[in-house]
Amino acid sequence: MAVRSLFQACLLSPLVSVVSAGPVLGKIGSFVQTQKLSDPNYGPKPGQDPIFSSYYGVEAPFPGNLRDAVLPTKTGPPGEDDEVWQNLLAAEWIIFDFYQQAVEAFNTSAFVAAGYPNTTYQRIQEIRNNEAGHLRIFQNQISATSVKPGACEHQYPYYDPVSFLALATVLEVSSMAFLTGLVQSAKLPASQGAMLAIAETEARHEVWSLLEIWGQNPFAGPADTTFPYANQILDSTNGYIVPGSCPPENPAYPSPRQNLPGLSAAKGTASLTPGSTIALNFTTPDNQPSFAKGKDYYAVFFHGVYNVSVPIDTKDWPEKEIYVTIPDQFETKGVIVAVVADTPGAPTKETVVAGPGVILEQPAALATKLL
Repeated sequence: MAVRSLFQACLLSPLVSVVSAGPVLGKIGSFVQTQKLSDPNYGPKPGQDPIFSSYYGVEAPFPGNLRDAVLPTKTGPPGEDDEVWQNLLAAEWIIFDFYQQAVEAFNTSAFVAAGYPNTTYQRIQEIRNNEAGHLRIFQNQISATSVKPGACEHQYPYYDPVSFLALATVLEVSSMAFLTGLVQSAKLPASQGAMLAIAETEARHEVWSLLEIWGQNPFAGPADTTFPYANQILDSTNGYIVPGSCPPENPAYPSPRQNLPGLSAAKGTASLTPGSTIALNFTTPDNQPSFAKGKDYYAVFFHGVYNVSVPIDTKDWPEKEIYVTIPDQFETKGVIVAVVADTPGAPTKETVVAGPGVILEQPAALATKLL
């Protein structure tokens, strides 16, 4: 830490030489090399360089090969939307590593042998490249007075091409949902516009998956699901982070963090389509909800731009499971986001006591296999 503290002191003075060299590609860069990312003009630019679209190598593309936190180069207050972008950058490292690890673990033959089109591996590489571009975009949105979070180490629950593609589908639709919340958290119109552009790219990834991998109609109705509390979804991704592996300079992720109990349907659930009755499973053994006696609680289901609240009986939990029926007025399309709240509609993040859980509706048959 002494070396890094000294280096940060240097960064807080005028800096020229550290940004004069070209980016290091194809290998993991050093802490000093990573600090060059403080210059927004350093390295390839997303939308201007094909590395973010049509690079087909196995090694991590820029800036995914520069994994340390980037320290502030100026003193002063943080930018107005810095915290939102820091949360998004930390989340993007999780998504980038998910695809990068798959590029390293599989090849074209692995996906063809599993029954998928012979372009699947190439598409995974292209999505990986897009996610590398997101890393750089988010880094450049964070002001020079704030830390740009670096990469933690990540582990994911897939073991073959099939389970990887299933998890990819959930991560992409979850990205679309939490970006609708982050847009509401951002204060600057430029930030809101940039986040919308990223959400549109994630939607393109999901459309490819639905059409080419699952053979599904990609249309999700007139609106995809909007969920207002982005950090609650981001918090659920902490399960992919290897404890103690994050750069010490990283801010808390997400910030602010509620640390709510996780939520899903119970294992063995037969269906997660609208109209199905399910048992609720609070997935974190050491973080279970506390239900006050005599207080009303609700399962709140977000779908499209609306939500529906269903009263639940918590008085005998945990001795008895909590059952709820997914509202049957929803179309079996897109994704449903569910929380447990103490107020109908979950009008504020403080009213949420558990969740969220993301319920995949396209393809619906995949949802129960992910429990």
